Amino acid sequence: MAMRLDHGADELTELHEINVVPFIDVMLVLLIIFMVAAPLATVDVPVDLPASTAPQQQRPPKPVYITLKADGTIAVGDDPVPRNALPDVLATATGGDKEQRIFLRGDRAVPYGDVMELMNDLRGAGFLKVALVGMEARGTK
Repeated sequence: MAMRLDHGADELTELHEINVVPFIDVMLVLLIIFMVAAPLATVDVPVDLPASTAPQQQRPPKPVYITLKADGTIAVGDDPVPRNALPDVLATATGGDKEQRIFLRGDRAVPYGDVMELMNDLRGAGFLKVALVGMEARGTK
């Protein structure tokens, strides 16, 4: 008597699953490339900023003006102030109110980095409301 053991067909069955690991690897590499390249793409834009045509805002009753002169000296109101004494002078001028708006006037010849350094000093002293003062544009295009 003969016996036959049937283990089924010897055909290979197809797997219908997609291996997503290489796809994820490629996507992570592209993500890193775009994260590095995106900030570099926005820096090299030459800009010639025009004068502001925004409507003039109401001045507070006793505004505090900080002036950054062309030679780099700082004045609060009309009084010259050394940079290291600026937080104390501003605290006195505002009555200790750190929520009061500070008006910053910068000479046209002052480098942008010096203006940003002064704004960082103001932020470090706790004065977060800083308004930049500019000339009103007379004619519009």
